[in-house]
Amino acid sequence: MIRLGLLGLLVMAVLAVAVPAQESEIVKKELSQAEINRIIKKVSENETAFREALTDYVFTRKAAVSTLGMGGQITGTYRRDSFMTFNSDGGRFEKILFSPISTLTEISVTPEDLEDLGGVNPFALEPYAIPQYNFDYVGVQHIDDFDLYVFDVTPKVMPDPKKSKLRLFNGRIWVDTKDLMILKSKGKAVPETKQNKFPIVETTREQIDGKYWFPIDARSDDTLVFDNGQVVRLRMRVKYSDYKLGRTDVKILDDVADPKTSPSPTPTPQKP
Repeated sequence: MIRLGLLGLLVMAVLAVAVPAQESEIVKKELSQAEINRIIKKVSENETAFREALTDYVFTRKAAVSTLGMGGQITGTYRRDSFMTFNSDGGRFEKILFSPISTLTEISVTPEDLEDLGGVNPFALEPYAIPQYNFDYVGVQHIDDFDLYVFDVTPKVMPDPKKSKLRLFNGRIWVDTKDLMILKSKGKAVPETKQNKFPIVETTREQIDGKYWFPIDARSDDTLVFDNGQVVRLRMRVKYSDYKLGRTDVKILDDVADPKTSPSPTPTPQKP
């Protein structure tokens, strides 16, 4: 069975809203190279701050991957609903809420494939890797209530999958013109291999606690063509919700206390 390349990819996610976003045409407004460099530098700083902030939040994640037949009928589904919290030593902990047996037959998805969705890295661009990208300024687009800079992002040098496990982003990002934060991205992970293919995923974020823009939904409808001729039509949905600042007060503790470290119970006084 071919394994679906989701690790580091599902990471690039998109908001699914009940009402379609109101998008205008992209308008080319000239920017100097110095201004573009300033924008990208600030974007990198904001991405770093958001990632650090997310490590203090708990949230719910619902992930589903389905394969579709020729007529659009669902032929298999993988689902995993989780509460992303912290264990007793403060590390990220996934408490599984619902995870039925996978019915996928054409591809496989493992818990490891969803690791990045656990809150470690649910963003499009790694801040440390930004110098490895080319940013091609496209113009300004108005979406809903925001004016957004549009950049096409491509790796300067494509990693060699035989020598490195590094995955980079290849696609497009939308940056708020006022606060210089990524509000939306659309792209895929590269490089691909013969047995590891990545779907194109759109990602949109929502403001949390009035200052952080976190992903709230991942969405993809794509067709993967493998080198052996196999064609897989894929649908992916990942929703993030109920973000709460919780590192200090929401933890998953061990069910059984260690008798060596637990204090002895206070004896109950006996009545005369």
